Parts: sequence; C-alpha cells; structure tokens
Amino acid sequence: MYSTYRAAPEIDAVTTAIAIPGLGHLPVNSYVLHGAEPILVDTCPIVLRDEYLDALGTVIDPGDLRWLWLTHTDPDHIGAVAALLDANPQLRVITTFFGVGIMGLQSPLPMDRVNFVNPGETITIGARTLTGVKPPAFDNPITVGFHDSATNALFTSDCFGALFADEPPQRADDAGSDMQGGQVLWGTIDSSWLHKVDSDMFAFDLERIRRIEPDHVLSGHLPAASGAMLPTLLDTLARVPAADPFPAPDQAALDAMLAQMAQPVPA
Repeated sequence: MYSTYRAAPEIDAVTTAIAIPGLGHLPVNSYVLHGAEPILVDTCPIVLRDEYLDALGTVIDPGDLRWLWLTHTDPDHIGAVAALLDANPQLRVITTFFGVGIMGLQSPLPMDRVNFVNPGETITIGARTLTGVKPPAFDNPITVGFHDSATNALFTSDCFGALFADEPPQRADDAGSDMQGGQVLWGTIDSSWLHKVDSDMFAFDLERIRRIEPDHVLSGHLPAASGAMLPTLLDTLARVPAADPFPAPDQAALDAMLAQMAQPVPA
C-alpha cells in the first residue's frame, strides 16, 4: 500500500515497502519537489502503477508536474512514466542518452520532451539548480542522481538502500542499528560489483559524496534521512566490498518459499 509523507521542506515522498521472502521489506520511493515547476523523481514498479498514481494525486495533481527526473530505467522506477506522459503534454523527462535508448526498448520517450543531464552537468528549473551526481553504488550503470540547490537535498537513487526486517520507519534517523546490516545486505545484492572494486578508488568516491554536505539524503530504497546521517550511511556502504557475497537462493530455497506461501493464513 502506498503512503506519502513530507521528506524535506518542499519535498514529499510517495512510498511503499515490498516484502521480499527471506530477506525483509524494501522501501520503494519516489519524490515530488514542489515549486513553480514541480519535479517528480522516478515513479513506481509497473505492477503498482494504478495504486501509485492514486497516492501521487494526494500530494500533487499529476497534470501540474513539469519535470520527471529518471535516475535510471529499472522496472521499479519507470512503471508510471508512459501514463504520466500521456496524461500531461507539458511534462518533460530528464535522463541521459542511454536512458532514452533503454526506454526505447519498452516504452519510447518522446524525444522533443527530453533533456539530457549527465553527472556534473546542471539544469536550472525555476529557482533551483539541479546538478547531476553519480552515486557511489548502483545496480544500473546509467544511474544519475542529483543535488538540489534549493533544499540542499541529495537524491541518490538505489544507493544507501536497505532491507528491513519489519515495515520500514518513516525516517531513517529513527531506525535502529539493524538498518546498517540491512544496508550492507542490500549493497551485496544491488551492487555486487563492489566486491571487486579498487579500495582506494571507492574511498575517493565516498569522499566525493561526503563533500557535498547535504541537509537531506533521499534514496529510492531508504526512508528519508537527514544530512547528519550521511557519514554513517557512507561508512556502512564502505563495509560492502569486504562483506560476504549474497548467496542467491537455489531451487531448494524456492521450494521452501512456495511451501510457506501455500500455508493457510491464521484466522
């Protein structure tokens, strides 16, 4: 079930949590930046499109959106893109050359409504300047997050995501120490290439993010976090390369999951 909350000044989160058998609950977030030219950051899983659009409509009329920043083109981020573009002829998409290419394989974007923003490049929208930022961890190499000058918020896409044993809290600051284990686990699943990363280069990349000094850290798969949490988030992410690789479930594990799912729900 989708819900909404105020993630930062002028920014609403539209969120749900997906239960992954044997692993926990994964937050799935998109964000609305309010202002003269409202911006939507990512959308939703394809299978949850209608529910998502209903929730989005409680914080903004989708027809008032002017920009959609696609951090990347994974199915849990693009589920409502086509519907929003069809319903709102004034909506433009911020992505990259490769983002357009991948979307063209499933839901082509209208090229006259696209703006390219690569890491390090900027786009000015109303009173805010958005600067493309490459997160230090990602599952899709085309990923581009951004920093918002108006709120000093850093949008990190999949980076800093975490799995939670129970329903995630509304704020990452309110989560217990178990969140760090869930963040490491997520890193081994979503960014398994970190096990092969050069340690010096990764440390340099983490420091690059640390120097941004945001007031808010807004991930696609973590409850909204204050900027004060960034050092902890970075230090936890730094543990991923040395963590045990995620052991993918085998057929026996699948059989056990199916048996569990077949059990009747207690009255």
